[in-house]
Amino acid sequence: MLEEPTAHAIDPLSGAMSGASGRYEKKLSDLVGLYADSALFEAREKSHGQDVVYQVDEKRPSQAAGDLIFGTTWMQPGRIGDEFFMTRGHIHARGNRPETYYGESGTGVMLLESPEGEIRTLEIQPRLMVYVPPLWIHRSVNTGATPLVMSFCYPSDSGQNYDIIARSDGMACRVVADGTGWKTIPNASYRARSKDEIAAVYATCD
Repeated sequence: MLEEPTAHAIDPLSGAMSGASGRYEKKLSDLVGLYADSALFEAREKSHGQDVVYQVDEKRPSQAAGDLIFGTTWMQPGRIGDEFFMTRGHIHARGNRPETYYGESGTGVMLLESPEGEIRTLEIQPRLMVYVPPLWIHRSVNTGATPLVMSFCYPSDSGQNYDIIARSDGMACRVVADGTGWKTIPNASYRARSKDEIAAVYATCD
């Protein structure tokens, strides 16, 4: 039986998407271990641990290969020290699945890392489409003073692997404030992946 076509309205300021089949949110308390200044994070968590840092509205029509998952991400502006609020970040469990992000409002950075540890950054702004190719770990960072809202789309059989970042103690670089802008700095805690770990990432492609 054919799937019914649907249309979905997106509020570019709140990120709310009509007809979403699910919503999830990440509070500050869910983001333990992401920020370099753990002491400052712990102090902020005590008073603001239940604050929502980002939330996602999504539509999952089916899990069938060839279908799509799409939706929106809304991110609060803020920093822990000089480090901007960010998403947990992930690579797709099936490594050769891509993803797109479209800026609806606000400004930010897509931080990308190859399995070998090479870093790329792409700015996010309204009416700008960001393409995340297969095999790139990616994380969204809100570098602006207002909420960052993006719409996204990726293959429904992609899956998500968050542990790849945790196992390396973060991504190779951090996005921090630089006067009125932003810059990347090396992550002092980063552990480069071994040849076997890199090979395991490429082995997820099908």
